[in-house]
Amino acid sequence: MERDGQVLLGRRHPDSVYAGGFLHTLAGHCEAESATACLVREAYEEAGLVVDPCDLRLVHTVHMVEHGGPPRVQLFFRADRWEGVPEVREPDKCVGWQWCDAEDLPEPIVPYTRAAIEGIRAGRPYTEMGWVR
Repeated sequence: MERDGQVLLGRRHPDSVYAGGFLHTLAGHCEAESATACLVREAYEEAGLVVDPCDLRLVHTVHMVEHGGPPRVQLFFRADRWEGVPEVREPDKCVGWQWCDAEDLPEPIVPYTRAAIEGIRAGRPYTEMGWVR
């Protein structure tokens, strides 16, 4: 989610299994659904935002591996429109939503989230992270 040069980031719960206390975009794992259906579901479940899949555009892909885990592909979509005001709907996962300046991202932020936002701003469609060369 982006508006007026700011991106919506949520502070992950300190007890989160992944990146506790870090800022992160709306995110989730697909559950036998398309990536856009997943985003629509997660936006509503996590923040109470209603998004029409027709208003989504793929803007960046991150192919990464970290901490010896399996490779992952992270897809970043831009929502051209949505309804609602971000609210904490899963307090065990996110403690608050905030609009942050995309040119001056706060810390701590999930590294692949930073890489994607910086890639989008630079007009790059793809980032690789954590691969040994």
